[in-house]
Amino acid sequence: MSETVSNFDSLDLSQIDWEKSDGLVPAIVQHWLTGEVLMLGYMDAKALALTQTSSKVTFYSRSKQRLWTKGESSGHVLHVKSIRADCDGDTLLVLADPHGPTCHLGTRSCFGNEVRPPLGFLAQLDALVESRKRELPQDSYTTKLFEGGTRRIAQKVGEEGVETALAAVAQGDDELLGEAADLVFHLTVLLRARGFGLADVAQVLVERHG
Repeated sequence: MSETVSNFDSLDLSQIDWEKSDGLVPAIVQHWLTGEVLMLGYMDAKALALTQTSSKVTFYSRSKQRLWTKGESSGHVLHVKSIRADCDGDTLLVLADPHGPTCHLGTRSCFGNEVRPPLGFLAQLDALVESRKRELPQDSYTTKLFEGGTRRIAQKVGEEGVETALAAVAQGDDELLGEAADLVFHLTVLLRARGFGLADVAQVLVERHG
């Protein structure tokens, strides 16, 4: 599967305007898979350098008046996937993989749990299926699918595809959506069984669209 990895090569440090805001620039942290905006903090040059070398999001805390690595007390760190500056060089966008809730109140985002884009859950589902394949927990339906092998998973995808088509022509909206959800889930498992993910399918669609 093609996944985003830690990459700072595209960040041109010379383009960051540290003087505009007295040495601090806002840094927006976004979930690298789901697109959720997780939090907003501020970085100075040292915080950015430490973020790059440690791969853990580090801010300059205006209240503590020192560098502060997110999760240094709770363990809920934000592992950096990429950093880029905006067109004016005065704001940073950090794509990160959160380990635990981002907010001290226990929510996924400091803006609450309702900020995930509508299709963002598909990325979360894909990641969950991938973890099931890797860990194979007992009493998991997904584990049973993987243990049954690719041929059995493919058979389930075919069955769910037929049931989705039948629901579309002979049943109501709720039945159609339910069958479509089953189809998407089993298709995700099939892709993972072959070493791919939904992001790979999305990339094909992007290339076709282009």
